[in-house]
Amino acid sequence: MAEAHQAVAFQFTVTPDGLDLRLSREAVRQLCLAAAHAWKKRLVQAKNTFLSGVYPASPSSWVLVVLATAGSVYCQVDPSRGLITRIQHCLPQSQFLSPDGRAVLSAALFGTGVWLGTVLLFRRALRLLLTYHGWMFEPHGRLSRRTRVWMVIMKVLSFRKPLLYSFQTSLPKLPVPPVQATITRYLESVRPLMDDEKYTKMETLAKEFKETIAPRLQKYLILKSWWTTNYVSDWWEEYIYLRGRSPIMVNSNYYVMDFLYVTPSHIQAARAGNAVHAMILYRRKLDRGELPPLMALGIVPMCSSQSERMFNTTRIPGKETDRLLHLGDSRHVAVFHRGRFYRLGLYKGGQLLPPCDLQLQFQRILDDPSGPQPGEERLAALTAGERAPWAEARARFFSRGPNKASLDAIEGAAFFVALDEEAHGAALRREGCMDAYAKSLLHGRCYDRWFDKSFTLVVYPNGKLGANAEHSWADAPIIGHLWEFMLGTDRFKLGYTEDGHCKGEPNTMLPPPQRLQWDIPEECCAAIERSYLLARALAEDVDFHVFHFSDFGKGLIKRCRTSPDAFIQISLQLAHFRDKGRFCLTYEASMTRLFRDGRTETVRSCTAESTAFVRSMADPAQSRAERQRLFRLAAEKHQLMYRLAMTGAGIDRHLFCLYLMSRYLGLQSPFLAQVLSEPWRLSTSQTPQQQLNMCDLNKFPDHVSTGGGFGPVADDGYGVSYIIAGENLINFHVSSKFSSPETDSKRFGRHIRQAMLDVAGLFDKPK
Repeated sequence: MAEAHQAVAFQFTVTPDGLDLRLSREAVRQLCLAAAHAWKKRLVQAKNTFLSGVYPASPSSWVLVVLATAGSVYCQVDPSRGLITRIQHCLPQSQFLSPDGRAVLSAALFGTGVWLGTVLLFRRALRLLLTYHGWMFEPHGRLSRRTRVWMVIMKVLSFRKPLLYSFQTSLPKLPVPPVQATITRYLESVRPLMDDEKYTKMETLAKEFKETIAPRLQKYLILKSWWTTNYVSDWWEEYIYLRGRSPIMVNSNYYVMDFLYVTPSHIQAARAGNAVHAMILYRRKLDRGELPPLMALGIVPMCSSQSERMFNTTRIPGKETDRLLHLGDSRHVAVFHRGRFYRLGLYKGGQLLPPCDLQLQFQRILDDPSGPQPGEERLAALTAGERAPWAEARARFFSRGPNKASLDAIEGAAFFVALDEEAHGAALRREGCMDAYAKSLLHGRCYDRWFDKSFTLVVYPNGKLGANAEHSWADAPIIGHLWEFMLGTDRFKLGYTEDGHCKGEPNTMLPPPQRLQWDIPEECCAAIERSYLLARALAEDVDFHVFHFSDFGKGLIKRCRTSPDAFIQISLQLAHFRDKGRFCLTYEASMTRLFRDGRTETVRSCTAESTAFVRSMADPAQSRAERQRLFRLAAEKHQLMYRLAMTGAGIDRHLFCLYLMSRYLGLQSPFLAQVLSEPWRLSTSQTPQQQLNMCDLNKFPDHVSTGGGFGPVADDGYGVSYIIAGENLINFHVSSKFSSPETDSKRFGRHIRQAMLDVAGLFDKPK
């Protein structure tokens, strides 16, 4: 094919007269441009590393300090108390430096030292200030004098506009909680779930653990916290994600949806062109550190380290453990359509292709009449099945020849794009449309998503979008940040023509996307089929229900004088009790990004206070006032648990690391084994929104996000994701398994809706 030859910089043949060398000028030109782009990127990254390293100072402040020092020396005023003279005497003799030049150089060196010392002092002060979390535990709108003074100092020290990674080295390390505190909070969390006999047994195990091996494990864990930037994150990534041998489709990957009501363009290729262009613009800002770090209260920075592997990243299967492959750069995306794979270049002449050119390239793929090669159509099912068979197949069939070249093109892509053939999205009077939309994004046909890529952008024929994200490299808020940027850029900055096409005139002289070539033997086809059948059985077992709760939103909840998250979590406890008639261990994800390299912590939402409230709702003898009192106690307890988790005083990550340390040391702990074997039958997560504020929902209320979701964590449990999309809208994504006789996602959805209404009914609605 012509496009394949363009990728070859030179060809040669052996003749009787020697080598006949033929150069492709265009290919050599592209190689030179790629090299120039790579060096430019390295220089920008080096500059940003320096600027972030000296934050809150700047190069201009260094110039001012050096000039002031040199000026004082010129005026015969020595601000160094003789140190500049000592530096001058230590300088080597040189014929190129006059006495005045030596004096100026000595003053510059002294000024630089003063400047660096001040920078280190400021950064140390910033780190100490960021260890203060008292602001989080104070009532809203009633800050103490200590917190107000702290906020003023923080604003003074971070007056200069930061780059994305300006605060990274100033963030404090995640503290290791005391063992006694963790065990106490753990026992408190399981008390409402156990009868007296089981709880007494657990208390005995906890006491034995605390008095025997716990002190030794804790010492080693504290030592690890000194050596590493975060004592949890590396083990969490390896043992929770990369060492898992079961399919990552459904079990680990998650999804995110498009606007709920708005579709900016109904042309599939146009929407893909704008979305891909916007994502690469985001990558450019990410590489240059131009994105501002996420800040709490506008002054407390969140860790941004997870963003580093958003693009150019693939999970590589292994027999015992996977690994993450992250490339410094990638200049193409991999595209899947109707069972065929393509390599689509993103640059021409060193410049990013505009959306109209990308639309042209996507349209060429859509119009390509060729069929899949043998074994190509369901090839991606290998990424949907179990990890060990995929690792074996990869080593046997994709380590050489065209298969290796094509696999390298996919794994080396910036991300993966799937052009689907079936339309999805919200539709009036079409029951189950959102459920099908969710299942399409979560697992698709089990072979039309490359589940190992950091994320797969899915574009439907009706112009709707979605994404499926691999979980090991980062958590959902990171993808949510990219997604908000992409949607906002697509809708409000790039835009479309009146007929829905990308703006501008496309370059029809662009070479078409390169079709990837495969030589897949029968044995490999059999491995693909086995993975596909396993993945299909897993996908068909997923029971999904997505619904919009529009009776009220955060507006009414705030009038109830409680946090929206606590309101929803307590409602979920009430709904689950009505659904199953019992309480269960409940997982709510919170974040620990106030600390360096922080990821997540667990909030155990099923508390003694929340169960007391739920029981009061089932007791007709309880008064409304008593139910209100119990609800407020439950909400306050939940908010306290959430704040403790965010500030490094959670339960589960500490116990997880203690367990791993015991395994490394060859020690057995019945207590830790019991803790880590307990199933999470209700797993919940809130999807953040408005992280970038690119869309004013008061001005554009129809541009609300649908949010995203994930598969069930336990075979007999529920997964619930929700997004508080506005003042009067909350979207819920409920998952479970058809194979469990105890669960039904639609039934649980009805219970959630009624529980929300019943809890709100306890409080006087505004007139």
